[in-house]
Amino acid sequence: MADRAQEPLRRALESAGYEVLPFPGTAEAVLAHVPRTVPLTVTASPSRGTAATLELTERLSAEGYRVAPHLSARMLRDEAELREVVDRLRVAGTTSVFVVGGDAQDAGEFPDALSLLRALHRVGHPFADVGVAGYPEGHASLATADLERSLVRKAPLAHHVVTQVCFDPAVIAAWAREVAALGVHLPVRVGVPGAVSREKLLRITAGIGVGESVRFLRKQPGLLRRFFARHGYDPGPVLAGLAGEFGAAAHHLAGLHVFTFNDVAGTEAWRQDALRRLDRRR
Repeated sequence: MADRAQEPLRRALESAGYEVLPFPGTAEAVLAHVPRTVPLTVTASPSRGTAATLELTERLSAEGYRVAPHLSARMLRDEAELREVVDRLRVAGTTSVFVVGGDAQDAGEFPDALSLLRALHRVGHPFADVGVAGYPEGHASLATADLERSLVRKAPLAHHVVTQVCFDPAVIAAWAREVAALGVHLPVRVGVPGAVSREKLLRITAGIGVGESVRFLRKQPGLLRRFFARHGYDPGPVLAGLAGEFGAAAHHLAGLHVFTFNDVAGTEAWRQDALRRLDRRR
């Protein structure tokens, strides 16, 4: 007899998207290990600049992937530069973007994600799918009330929310219910780390740079401790705890956004294994 409770989880795994970092060799790793049916997101790195994000987006788009670049508000100088970026993505056939405030220290005209979303609206962007961030466990430098107010304001200009990493399924579900109660009815994609080894995490954080690594880890409570477990990190327990939440009427949990840390081979192997295990339960 089929385990019907697992079907929403199956759909979430089948439609999961992968986030990758714009490093040398990323495109080759994706081409070698990731099916073209998996949607991709390319992060923005202050140390590497917007150009690295756009170049990887263009390369992977040309290879047949559906790619959403991060547009980091604090990395863009002004509306003129934004228009150039939008035009470049239009030529690449990009239909999705993910808008973040970002960690760059010298902001231009756009101090936060909301200001960039409004500017995208003014320039008449072509994107059918615009994502914004959500924070189930809060933010290191923003009060909860400010985060809620910001999300309510961003929601009319966006199409989905991606959560930052949270390791407690109950906290994720409770936050999603609170967001729905605020009147934000966008689909929520749960952010989870992929199956990443300790060695891989060390290489990636070294490549990001000390400052960016510290900022990233501050936003991800408990991440370092969990990644440095003996065998690395396994996202299975979090997903098991969320199995009954996907598709629930009280909130809008609708899928998975997997932070791969560029370990796309390990992450895809884990995803396929998780789907096989669900098959055996049918």
